[in-house]
Amino acid sequence: MNRMFVAVIPPESRIEDLDEFLSVRRDAAAFRWSAPDQLHLTLAFAAHVPDRSLDDAIERLETAAGRRTPFTLTITGGGAFPNVAEGKVLYAGVETDAFEELDRAAAGARNALVKAGSEVDGGRFRPHLTVARAGVPVELSNWVRLLDAYRGPSWTVSSFVLVRSRLGEGPRKRPAYQAVAEFPFG
Repeated sequence: MNRMFVAVIPPESRIEDLDEFLSVRRDAAAFRWSAPDQLHLTLAFAAHVPDRSLDDAIERLETAAGRRTPFTLTITGGGAFPNVAEGKVLYAGVETDAFEELDRAAAGARNALVKAGSEVDGGRFRPHLTVARAGVPVELSNWVRLLDAYRGPSWTVSSFVLVRSRLGEGPRKRPAYQAVAEFPFG
C-alpha cells in the first residue's frame, strides 16, 4: 500500500519567498511549521493506493494532466482550518484568474486515482498550502491577518506531481515525500 497525493509543487524561488516572509515570525508561536521542501498545493489525496493500482493510476494521471492547460498562480493571503477561532491548520492561500482550470486539475487527479482503484480522501477542494499545524485548536486570526499581507511572485503551473508520503520517516518524525512522476499539462 502507498500513501500518496497529487500536488502542484511551487518553484523553489516561490517557496523561498514565502519561507523568508515566515522565517522572522516563526519564533512567535509554538506551531509545527511545515518544512519548505514540503510545501505544496494538494489536488487529491489517497491514504491507500494499492501497489497493483499504481501503474494504472500513473496512466490515468497522465491522461488527466494532458487535458489541462497551463495557468498562472500566486501564493497570497491565508486562512485556517477548521476556522480562525479554533484553528489547527494555518495555511497560505492562492490566487489565479483560472480557478476553473485549477478545479478541473483537482477533479481530474481525484478521478484518476478513484478509477485506478483508490479511495480519495477529503471533501470539497479548497486550494491552499499548509504552513503550520497547532497541536490543539487555537485562535489564529492574527496569523491569518499576517498572511493576508503576503503576496508572492506569480508563476505558470504547467504540471502536477504524484508524491509518495511515508509518515514519520522524514527529519524530526515528519513525513518523507518522494516524487513518483510528474505530469505535464497539455
